[in-house]
Amino acid sequence: MRPTRLDSLFMPVSALPGIGPKIAKLLSGLLTGTQEREARVVDLLMHAPSSVIDRRLRPGIARAPDGAIVTLELVIDEHRPPPRNSRAPYKILAHDESGIIELVFFRARGDFLARTLPLGEMRLVSGKVEWFNERAQMVHPDYVVSPEDAQGLPAVEPVYPLTAGLSPKTLRKAMKAALKLLPTLPEWQDGAFVQQQRFASFTEALHALHYPETAEDGALEGKARQRLAYDEFLANQLALALVRASIRDHGGISRPGTGDLRQKILAALPFELTEAQNTALDEIGADLASDKKMLRLLQGDVGAGKTIVALMAMAQVAESGGQSALMAPTDILARQHYASMLPLCEAAGLRIAVLSGKDTAKTKREIGAALASGEIDVIVGTHALFQSTVEFALLGLVVVDEQHRFGVHQRLALSQKGQGVDVLVMTATPIPRTLVLSYFGDMDVSRLLGKPAGRQPIKTVSVSLDRIGEIVGRIKAAVAQGQKVYWVCPLVEESEKIDLAAAEERFGDLVHSLGPVVSLVHGRQSADEKQSAMTDFKEGRTRVLVATTVIEVGVDVPDATIIVIEHAERFGLAQLHQLRGRVGRGDGASSCVLLYKGPLSESGAARLNILRQTNDGFLIAEEDLRLRGEGELLGTRQSGTPGFRLASLEAHGDLMAAARDDARLVLANAEAQSGGAQLSGPRGEALRLLLYLFGRDAAIQLLRAG
Repeated sequence: MRPTRLDSLFMPVSALPGIGPKIAKLLSGLLTGTQEREARVVDLLMHAPSSVIDRRLRPGIARAPDGAIVTLELVIDEHRPPPRNSRAPYKILAHDESGIIELVFFRARGDFLARTLPLGEMRLVSGKVEWFNERAQMVHPDYVVSPEDAQGLPAVEPVYPLTAGLSPKTLRKAMKAALKLLPTLPEWQDGAFVQQQRFASFTEALHALHYPETAEDGALEGKARQRLAYDEFLANQLALALVRASIRDHGGISRPGTGDLRQKILAALPFELTEAQNTALDEIGADLASDKKMLRLLQGDVGAGKTIVALMAMAQVAESGGQSALMAPTDILARQHYASMLPLCEAAGLRIAVLSGKDTAKTKREIGAALASGEIDVIVGTHALFQSTVEFALLGLVVVDEQHRFGVHQRLALSQKGQGVDVLVMTATPIPRTLVLSYFGDMDVSRLLGKPAGRQPIKTVSVSLDRIGEIVGRIKAAVAQGQKVYWVCPLVEESEKIDLAAAEERFGDLVHSLGPVVSLVHGRQSADEKQSAMTDFKEGRTRVLVATTVIEVGVDVPDATIIVIEHAERFGLAQLHQLRGRVGRGDGASSCVLLYKGPLSESGAARLNILRQTNDGFLIAEEDLRLRGEGELLGTRQSGTPGFRLASLEAHGDLMAAARDDARLVLANAEAQSGGAQLSGPRGEALRLLLYLFGRDAAIQLLRAG
């Protein structure tokens, strides 16, 4: 149950004075992203300003800098209304001791201006000053108040993200009412840390954010925002730590294995494992042998050899009598994992099968029966694996490929199909450390740096779309020499039909130029159509594969040496790097051509430059975080991703590690005192309030009752 002291903050925004159903709907859309659930007072308080306007500069007219926001004390001298039916502006002349200024209003009502700026009287006027022909001008001042109402003019004013139909004035009024509802809250942060950082209390920080007295109060780097960012990070890290403790505490099973199957796989490999692969295997092997549940993230750049590491882990589980499931995000990728692992499994005597939603009912029944009876050691599949009808004899390990495409609930659903199931998450999207912490908590991480021996770096060039004819000519020559080429067309979800048409049109153009050596793959095709086009390309019946981004993840054609990415400026850095990784998988020299439509934006040019300069996925991920922010880095926001409201990983990333350490310490102390993950005592009770405030209350259900 949510503590009653928080009730006022969980009231709907329509309970605030002056907020009717229409404004409540607009606020809900702005604050929660949907109008279906009404926003609450706490959602409004977490709505951070995007910037602040400092109105404290009072230089007098003559000393007002051009383009600056200033506040002036003016005497109103003359009203100059425009002629009737004219579109000319209404002008008002005013002065102070230092000079004269012209106040300009477009489409304004004269009677309103006569009341607001009466002749001969003094008014405080605030807005942006511009100089024309040595005369000062202010178009549509932001504020006009009488000396008696001077307190109504904010010295420092927060500027909020808004939505159509919602005025800044309405939002500020609602915010003022919301702040009055803040109850007295205990301190949940560590006392010594608060002193060291010179943080105010949570309530004081919220007041400073929404009613700043100085520009620093409202700034992203200011102490108030830092305090609130740390609170949000702490709630996030504590929730993840509780989930982790819950997974770990519900007994793992030791699966040390005998090494027999692993030796057979190594003997069947046509290459030696890299040092990074051996290190990762040692770490995973130790986790599997321990009696605590494994929760490990295996990060490896495109082509770094994650699949073989996963297969060796699955072999260790099979040696201990358990089954493993590898879950892939797409049907193509699941079947490809199966095809690449099948010869090694056959060499080692591991029984492997593949299952997807596209299989016939009969196939699903047969595989289901073999899984339930223990006749299958390794199953590879899509989300079909966590349907309630799928049962395992003894599931010991779940390997999740491309984790960010699955929600947390799906991961947990699969790991609950067995006793003490270990979880290994694989991603080829290199995730910066701060993002690993925010998405996975203090998860154990193994990194596969470098690539297998014999792989050559990919040469990357960017070319304007105006020169597409030249590129097609070069591809014709490459195909004549027996090379294979990917041609990627962008896919933007809002206009899937248009993009599909674009891919089909490009396919038609290339067939016309190159002949019948071109095949097409896109998301609207059936699994069989996709598989057929991929097989034709893989086996060399076609030489050019035109595709939308369905080929982004895990398509493996080692002798493909060229990839052309059309409209490269539309893709994010991580996605471009993923696509580029489709080539350079064999021992031939490979190229990536980024076709862009100019003129490029500043960030578009920066993205293409970084890609030309480096093949290092981790460096690219750090740059992507800097350029685009965490919201976009892992593709669209997926279920189970944090979506911070007050914290920014770019501005406050250094606080994340401190929050992680604090959360870890809180739970370690709780374990030491009570033998379970509890939040008790004064600080524990305060931390429960924090979890509710930041919407992480689902984690509270994982606390041991006691």
